[in-house]
Amino acid sequence: MVDSAPEVKPTPAGPAGGQVTFVQGTALYVGAVLGTGAIALPALAARAAGPASLLAWLGMVLMSIPLAATFAALGSRYPDSGGVSTYVRRAFGDRLAALVGWCFYLTVPPAMAAAALFGGAYVASATGGGGATVVGTAALLIATVTIANAFGLRVSGRLALLLAGVLATLLLVAAITALPYARWDNLQPFAPYGWPAVATAAALLVWSFSGWEAMTHLSADFRRPARDIPRTTAAAVAIVGVLYLTVAAASIAVLGAAAGESNAPLADLLAIGLGGPSRVIAAAAAVLLTLGVMNTYQAGAAKLGAALGRDAALPRWLSPGAASGEVPLRSVLVVAAFAGAALAGVALLGNADPEPLVLLTTGAFMTVYVLGAAAAVRLLPRRSPGWVSAFVSMLAAVALLATIGRYLLWPLGLAGACLLYLYLDARPAGVARHPPPG
Repeated sequence: MVDSAPEVKPTPAGPAGGQVTFVQGTALYVGAVLGTGAIALPALAARAAGPASLLAWLGMVLMSIPLAATFAALGSRYPDSGGVSTYVRRAFGDRLAALVGWCFYLTVPPAMAAAALFGGAYVASATGGGGATVVGTAALLIATVTIANAFGLRVSGRLALLLAGVLATLLLVAAITALPYARWDNLQPFAPYGWPAVATAAALLVWSFSGWEAMTHLSADFRRPARDIPRTTAAAVAIVGVLYLTVAAASIAVLGAAAGESNAPLADLLAIGLGGPSRVIAAAAAVLLTLGVMNTYQAGAAKLGAALGRDAALPRWLSPGAASGEVPLRSVLVVAAFAGAALAGVALLGNADPEPLVLLTTGAFMTVYVLGAAAAVRLLPRRSPGWVSAFVSMLAAVALLATIGRYLLWPLGLAGACLLYLYLDARPAGVARHPPPG
């Protein structure tokens, strides 16, 4: 089976040869977790639960602690570029490792469409456009990254990290400049949609907190993995948690009920705090960030699809481009076609709402986290701190899966389709019918 899977957030490449330091690792980790969710999820969460969505944000930050600790323990003990796929293979074999690959590959298209809609919403906010502007911009973003990947162009690790730095700066500026306009009354009523709505908001927020597994792919590149990975993880959890909680609190306290109605909450906060051309600045930053994230999504997924085809976990027709340095053109086009179909499906609903796509993606992410945490429970020394973190993470991930309702059919369908495909293929998982193309 494949040795790696694409990340759901951009993971800049670190220095080779075991040279990643604590400071570099922290920056890379924050860059891997911060992404397009920060520009849109505060509004979606507020729409779902009102001011009580702050409890969902806090809950996701707290859940991040054992989850990040789990992957830190795995990365320290088994440094390998294969990440979650490697751990699942070690613990449960090739078939479930193939399922990890399917979850990533077939969930990247709706994730791309959702990210494109996030960027489109900021363009619409800056130009005064409506749903047509949102969908049209999203389609243009998908086409742009597809053309780039068809020609083998990539967003460099340094540029991806720079984009994450720009986002972090915008988040802080937006929150700090808008906070003087906060009103206590905006927190009332605190739970207008009932307390169960907090769980719904938490399911949406998985998007913003995905990426804790990302650094496992760089674990072998750390100068001192056993010491630096846990420290890096702790620092990243603190930084990301503070950023997200600050922006979420500012969105609720400043925008009030309008927080759940906004398609561009970061632009709204900047407009209140700074005025002037802040919406245009926010739109430009959102488009650049979205392009960077989508490029990483599609590039990683396309390469994974080619590898899955090479290794018989998907049709061999996808295998060209699996070798290092080659462009997996067929897989690029398949990902683009599915992303376009996901965007069209949302557009046909008439509201350009990315929420269904976010929840589809959440289901697949949490499936990967359940499998990764379960693998850690099996691989790590029993009752060690890492094992306890893995056990807690596994229970929390299962609980979150239960909150996504009908969207749970997506990961269940992927699991069934993957196992059925491997069964009908009549070959042992991970064994190709023909040698990989040279």
